[in-house]
Amino acid sequence: MTRALYPSAPMKGLYAIADLTALDSRGLDPVAFAGAVLDGGAALLQLRAKKQEAKRVLGLLRSLRPLCAERGVALVANDRIDLAFLARCDVVHVGQDDPDPEDVRALADAAGQPIKIGISTHDEEQAERAARRPVDYVAVGPVLGTATKENPDPVLGIARARAIADRVKAVRDVPLVAIGGIDARAASELAGAFDAVAVVAALLPGEGEGLSDVPRRAREIVEALAR
Repeated sequence: MTRALYPSAPMKGLYAIADLTALDSRGLDPVAFAGAVLDGGAALLQLRAKKQEAKRVLGLLRSLRPLCAERGVALVANDRIDLAFLARCDVVHVGQDDPDPEDVRALADAAGQPIKIGISTHDEEQAERAARRPVDYVAVGPVLGTATKENPDPVLGIARARAIADRVKAVRDVPLVAIGGIDARAASELAGAFDAVAVVAALLPGEGEGLSDVPRRAREIVEALAR
């Protein structure tokens, strides 16, 4: 029996990213952190694990699945298409160097497992091309400088990111996600052009803070998007 995408999971709002490298460096439990950002109003939750072993990542995805489901939030696996299917995630996010969305869609159809697909883009050409592919959202970035990703692509800036969003919408009315160095202030400047903002560092506890401060950080971004 197949499972439909959780029906109330939107592609709009705060797209929280739980980056295992960043969380491990701070000694933060990924599941507890995820629960905190969900309490703060995140609409999507991605587990990003670039260097961790597959067994650990699969276990975490399976632990996050019920947390997301009970809140009607989409669970996203980053890069690892195999683990996305095994954990029955709602969404898999791929980059420019990952398998093509067409191949991911064909695999999902063959397995009878519905899944949404998101893709990262870093310039006008990539974004417009992505809009013509079988994806459910297009991510654009990095909008601002980021320290949570190794070898990031060149920074776009808010004005250029908004211009790319306009060009993509002219091709296809597909949900757009801004990513890269985004905090509450940047979120307010991107609202309207983008359906969601993906956030990593701005959700992490600051100096002298703990997990109890994470929901507040998430709410600040949600409120900035609403304004």
